[in-house]
Amino acid sequence: MKEFAKRIEELALDLTSQFSVLDTPDEVVMAEKVYGILASNPYFQKHPELLRYVELKGDSLGRKSVMAIVKGEKKPSDKTVVMIGHMDTVGISDYGNLAEFANQPHILMEKFKEIQLPPEAKRDLESGDYLFGRGIFDMKSGDAILIALLEKVTADIENFEGNLIYGAVCDEEGNSGGMLNLTPALVKLQEEMGFEYLALLDTDYMTSEYEGDENKYVYIGTVGKLMPSFFVVGKETHVGESFKGLDPNQITSKITDRVNLNPEFCDIVEGEVSLPPITLKQRDLKPEYSCQIAKTAVQIFNYATQCSTPDQVLDKMMKVAEECFQEVIDTLNQRYEVFCKIANRPFAKLPWEARVMSYDQLYALVEQEVGADSLAGLVKAKMEDLASKTDIDSRDKGMLLIEYVHSLWSDRNPVVIVYFTPPYYPHIYVEGSTPKEKALLDAVADAVDTTKSEYKLVYKKFFPYISDLSYGAAPREEIAVEAFKANTPGFGTLYSIPIEDMQTLNLPVLDIGSFGKDAHKFTERIEKRYTFEVAPELVYKTVMNLLK
Repeated sequence: MKEFAKRIEELALDLTSQFSVLDTPDEVVMAEKVYGILASNPYFQKHPELLRYVELKGDSLGRKSVMAIVKGEKKPSDKTVVMIGHMDTVGISDYGNLAEFANQPHILMEKFKEIQLPPEAKRDLESGDYLFGRGIFDMKSGDAILIALLEKVTADIENFEGNLIYGAVCDEEGNSGGMLNLTPALVKLQEEMGFEYLALLDTDYMTSEYEGDENKYVYIGTVGKLMPSFFVVGKETHVGESFKGLDPNQITSKITDRVNLNPEFCDIVEGEVSLPPITLKQRDLKPEYSCQIAKTAVQIFNYATQCSTPDQVLDKMMKVAEECFQEVIDTLNQRYEVFCKIANRPFAKLPWEARVMSYDQLYALVEQEVGADSLAGLVKAKMEDLASKTDIDSRDKGMLLIEYVHSLWSDRNPVVIVYFTPPYYPHIYVEGSTPKEKALLDAVADAVDTTKSEYKLVYKKFFPYISDLSYGAAPREEIAVEAFKANTPGFGTLYSIPIEDMQTLNLPVLDIGSFGKDAHKFTERIEKRYTFEVAPELVYKTVMNLLK
């Protein structure tokens, strides 16, 4: 395996040398580089039709993923393992005046000797056991493992039974556009070639989960992510008559206090606990400064899932909104009563009522007033207008659609509208209840048991970092899928995921990645021995076990 490890290190450095920052033309250059490396393989020179690009449809940059297909020649087999890795990285501004060296690990490390680093990073630099650089950890060393695996297999293709597919995807750090386009391509390829897909393997990074954690993890399954959101309509007023209004910021603040990092909203499966939700955005929508209080506000949460489905999360968040809205009303009445007492004014309860509804409930109420055909036409035109605007973030487009639909309603009283903001990453729980799941668990167990190293290898049920693995399957319960579609404003136009194709794939997933530290930080680095020797052996053995 020494030559295998050496080749992976060469590839990791080569891939890192090409910048591929998200949402830049370098993503295209990176795809062409990966394609070129694969195209130089004698196997793909003999079978060029098995190496192809998968375009990111409608992308202004012309970004694309790369798909490589290897068909064993020992004897015909439909057994196929799908492997993925992303080529893009986050930006390089965090490197400051060393940004130009961020893609040159050896030069960067010499430069690092001249500056002050965090103590742990300094120790790792001085140890000689690590390589630093943007993307070498997240996740070009993982791509190097998969490319080297293809090279190893194709060098003896006559004695290889089964098939491999490698998808090097773009746009993972953003909206997962690469994987969202690769998924339908995988379904089409399955029909075209009669493959039986066994599992979806990613080699994305793995790191310590807490300070002092010495474990090295193999993840079978993946955490999911929903973005439950709140569009809050208050009641505007002049600040000189503040008790006549209802500040939507007070409601969003109460919801944040109730939900943020609250373990009540953690999923617990087989003793593994998802991270609790946290706010990703909270702001009022008042565009200017004036002495009028804000009328509307919005907030978005990151909500990790291991077993909760969209309908369940929606139900939880609507109950939260109801509780928090009522608490705000109760607080305001208490404060107004005290104010009236000390100001020697008559007190009467404020007129507010706690009202909460989902986006599809709002749509139904507006539809009753405007008419089904009329509302459908208006919303379609609004969605098309929003879709054409490249200067508006896709998260804001859904919110603007809610704002528009609400504006068509005659009811102007305060209300909280609960909805989903994209993106959506389904969780995948591999419990061993199907033959494919059991085969994957057995394949990994054998790989771990037969790999000798000084590292403590530990299985976990959910890859804890959001990844493209989520698009290897989708919920099969109709109520869960419909709850997401109906409550994601503009689904199908402003945002879509190939749910039916994901359901068709329905694959158990796993991640066996490089080990390192500080992903998305300027001290991003990999530990060489585990990354180039142990992880590749685990990947190779797992794949071979699956194809036995």
